[in-house]
Amino acid sequence: MSAAKKASLFVIAAPSGAGKTTLVKAIVARHPELRFSISYTTRKQRPNEQHGRDYFFVDEAEFLRLRERGELLESALVFDNYYGTSRSQVEACLAQGLDVILEIDWQGARQVRGAMPACISIFILPPSRGELERRLRGRKTDSEEVIERRLRDAVSDMGHWREFDHCIINDNLDLAVLELEAVLAGAGDECRCDDPARQRRIAEILA
Repeated sequence: MSAAKKASLFVIAAPSGAGKTTLVKAIVARHPELRFSISYTTRKQRPNEQHGRDYFFVDEAEFLRLRERGELLESALVFDNYYGTSRSQVEACLAQGLDVILEIDWQGARQVRGAMPACISIFILPPSRGELERRLRGRKTDSEEVIERRLRDAVSDMGHWREFDHCIINDNLDLAVLELEAVLAGAGDECRCDDPARQRRIAEILA
């Protein structure tokens, strides 16, 4: 992550409840030189969120205008809400030699890989399906119906891990941060999706 090397775009995706946001916030806090790309969303703003810090909250009409004008690097419909990444924001940071982190879903990650093949993609998994459910229920912000839907979608989302360069299993946050740091530094071979040991561990989670 030094200024001497060419800036990199890191794309981080995960199923709902895997702890992606917590992990990204931890890594950005430890490495303020990283730039976190703030996404646009049509989702309703939560009480603890700030416009321009967590997301750019827009209505559906404005979001679709941004997409039609080609201003989004990627966009996806997730849980009936649109999410998208500002193309100009990412390109400006990279041009300044700043590494950028995108926190998006697998659909968006696929689009970014198509637009910027040099990006480094990272998938975050929970240590087990049981822990995933515990985390989703622990939020206490969703109805039972929403939780059940998120669980179904999360299990489906986890099946896309092979599309990524690296896979980090977020069992212990401190260890997950260290693994993510290694990947950002150009290492982290043990986290590669083609690593046999990592593949066996993932198979256990998805079994």
